[in-house]
Amino acid sequence: MSVDVSFHSIIDYTVDGPGTQQELVAAFAEIQERWVRFYPGYQSARFYLSTDGTRVYTIVRWASEADYRNFVETSDTAGRMAAISQALQGLSGKAEARMSGVPTYTVAHEVGPGPRRLDI
Repeated sequence: MSVDVSFHSIIDYTVDGPGTQQELVAAFAEIQERWVRFYPGYQSARFYLSTDGTRVYTIVRWASEADYRNFVETSDTAGRMAAISQALQGLSGKAEARMSGVPTYTVAHEVGPGPRRLDI
């Protein structure tokens, strides 16, 4: 298995129910399409919904940290943040960001599929 050198931003929101989960995903998917997806090195944004209806995780994958840093340095951060604020205000329910600090990560280790190991 090759080593994954991609870089990730993980965005975490607490919400007040499944309806708000769906609204938040729709709003944030549009933000990715309008503000982010065309930057070099952008690979994807995946949206994860907790089965209890209380959390939404967005994992934005970049080819490298340098690509992410380029995005941060050259994008319209003020415009994107205003779009995020407007999207949050437009929700019928409540959503609260749960990130602390800079929500960026690199892959440390990955275990993929394979045969069962009997030596452990």
